[in-house]
Amino acid sequence: MEGSTGRSKSEMESGSTSNNNESRIAFKEGSWFGQFKNGSNPWMARYVYGLIFLASNLLAWAVRDYGRNAFPEMERLKNCQGGRGCLGAEGVLRVSLGCFAFYFIMFLSTAGTSSLYNCRDTWHSGWWSFKIGLWIALTATAFLVPTFIIQIYGEIAHFGAGVFLLVQLVSVISFITWLNDCCQSDKTEDKCHIHVMLLAIAAYIICIVGIIMMYIWYAPEPSCLLNIFFITWTLVLIQLMTSVSLHPKVNAGILTPGLMGLYIVFICWCAIRSEPAGENCIRKAEASNRTDWLTIISFIVALLAMVIATFSTGIDSQCFQVKKEAPAEDAVPYGYGFFHFVFATGAMYFAMLLIGWNTHHIIKKWTIDVGWTSTWVRIVNEWLAVCVYLWMLVAPIILLRCRQTNESA
Repeated sequence: MEGSTGRSKSEMESGSTSNNNESRIAFKEGSWFGQFKNGSNPWMARYVYGLIFLASNLLAWAVRDYGRNAFPEMERLKNCQGGRGCLGAEGVLRVSLGCFAFYFIMFLSTAGTSSLYNCRDTWHSGWWSFKIGLWIALTATAFLVPTFIIQIYGEIAHFGAGVFLLVQLVSVISFITWLNDCCQSDKTEDKCHIHVMLLAIAAYIICIVGIIMMYIWYAPEPSCLLNIFFITWTLVLIQLMTSVSLHPKVNAGILTPGLMGLYIVFICWCAIRSEPAGENCIRKAEASNRTDWLTIISFIVALLAMVIATFSTGIDSQCFQVKKEAPAEDAVPYGYGFFHFVFATGAMYFAMLLIGWNTHHIIKKWTIDVGWTSTWVRIVNEWLAVCVYLWMLVAPIILLRCRQTNESA
């Protein structure tokens, strides 16, 4: 009797599991609307979260640039002090706080989710009506918070935005090293040899052209010492990364330093473009006081690039795993907790971009990430990227030597 009872229980459990799996498969084979309604597709869920994040960005921009005309009711709120405490930089921080609170709640409720077939997976991929209502409620509540709390959040957001930049940096470097490892593997080394050489040569050519153009555009006179230093030091860092990568003990090839060179040249270019308009060393359209179509397009591209960077970094949780293990059949496709954590820190990051990393800084309409603070944040991020990359190259050699020393001792 006990054996038959045990068998019946196991059959019931396996039957319920198979029914759950079958229903899940049925959901995923349905229409996109059906998957959205039933919360059965975590891959589609990430796009919805990305749209919510984009909506928060657009709302923060609208509050900053057109708050007094678009939201005149805010001036009546007690905490807004006639609109001064809810519009401009503080308005951006309030929208950011609501967005951060939403994704931080999602982070706490989904961290550690490992299986597709449990309630937290359904919560991540479904319940959209409730979650969109929660996001709206948290954003509205942020405008009722006292001003001193917003000021404290603004200081914390500097740290959170730095964490986001660090996570993004590690994600980019991990992708570059992964691409290099794939091209140098035994299976693809012969096939990819020519492609790797062409890609590396193209990367170095683009780096050199980019540095020459920055000298022409942003260092037209010998008196532009700071820009000359930024550009020249970027060239030195590219040479340093290439030399370390080609060292016989490292032997990492020329592809990764070439791609890293592209990355730091881009960061250097963004840093110099973040310098305040009107500088003698900056020959660009932003020096004009009027808003033209190029400024608007640059703003839109920068905004979309930030959302895409947050989105792509959020699904790259494997780059932070110390031990690489084969995923189970019912494992989640990406780390839900890490995904929401990146979006939470991204909410702080977009606030810093829109206010120029300075809560007391007045920014022109249709501008993003402008100011000396923004410039130095970019430059430090560039130098930190090089340090992290070099450490990833030399760390295995140092650890191996330390291990050999301990064994011999």
